[in-house]
Amino acid sequence: MAKRYLSFWLIGVLFLGSAWTVAQDNETRLRVNVNLVQLNVAVTDHKGDYVTGLRPQDFTVTEDRIPEKIATFEAGNEPTRTVTDAATDTVTSGTETVEQSPQVPAAATPPVTVSRYSDANVFILFDTSNYMYRGFVFAQDAIAGFVRSLESASKVAFYSYSRDLSRASPLTADREQVLRGVRNTVAGDDAALYNCLLLTVKDAARITGRKVVVVFSNGPDNASLVPPEDVAELAQSTGTIIYMVSTQDAQLEPISTAVFERMSKATGGKAYFAKSWRDETKAFASIRDDLSHLYSLSYYPQQNANRGWRTITVKLVGKDLQRYHVRTRDGYRLQQVRASEEASAESGSGPIAK
Repeated sequence: MAKRYLSFWLIGVLFLGSAWTVAQDNETRLRVNVNLVQLNVAVTDHKGDYVTGLRPQDFTVTEDRIPEKIATFEAGNEPTRTVTDAATDTVTSGTETVEQSPQVPAAATPPVTVSRYSDANVFILFDTSNYMYRGFVFAQDAIAGFVRSLESASKVAFYSYSRDLSRASPLTADREQVLRGVRNTVAGDDAALYNCLLLTVKDAARITGRKVVVVFSNGPDNASLVPPEDVAELAQSTGTIIYMVSTQDAQLEPISTAVFERMSKATGGKAYFAKSWRDETKAFASIRDDLSHLYSLSYYPQQNANRGWRTITVKLVGKDLQRYHVRTRDGYRLQQVRASEEASAESGSGPIAK
């Protein structure tokens, strides 16, 4: 009688949830569904100015030091180009079966479409805790101006937080609905930033294409149970960029400053510390400018037995380009998900890209 096997599906999108306990036989069959990995890459010179005009062959991508082939490439708001395609293969190692996606000739699969900045999904998370009493109205004005400026983004969501998360305006293309959510917020309780940011990133993880979370925080977190490291890893693993906009008051708290800077850098974003409402407006304008200058690269991972954290390295090719600085996320983690989540992804209602 054939032995029964218990199958798990692993995908590159990380959902933090409760651990699962399962019965195991002596041998375990493990299937890994590796999807398209999408990277948003900023390239700047020593002055911080954006470097434009780069081509796919100007970049090299490695995952755990394994060279990867770029599948699609997009510069700024230009149309996405298919560079190469891949198919799915299955590799057996020991008693575990791992499905990977090695490169095959372009004729084997249809072109891959990756969302452009014009199809970006922007989640705004606004601090409405009691830290915000003094500059509340000015922050609302800065956020409202940012929402209006995102005319080319496909959808925008507006969330606010104090001790709990309020989804004031779910992801929508209706700017007026988002602006009403901004105007209806009121200042309130303690700040559980990391709890609420984790929930926001989980919402973003369900969306395909480019995912961005823009956080406005006026002070340290004093109510969360979730550590910021968990939030950063989830964002990295789902390909979600985090931008942090904070005030000079928050910068006076060194722990929060370090966390904001580390979290945004790990996800390929940036942290801003505004001294005035004018600086807040400039920070949001800088984020909009950053999004419009990102290169989007994607690849199907080569065979890799590592089912944990995978390190991504993006470099520029050629001596003349070595003087430029590359900013992007530095890896992702594969994690178990339920079969129902995988079925949702295959039907188009769930995530298909990291």
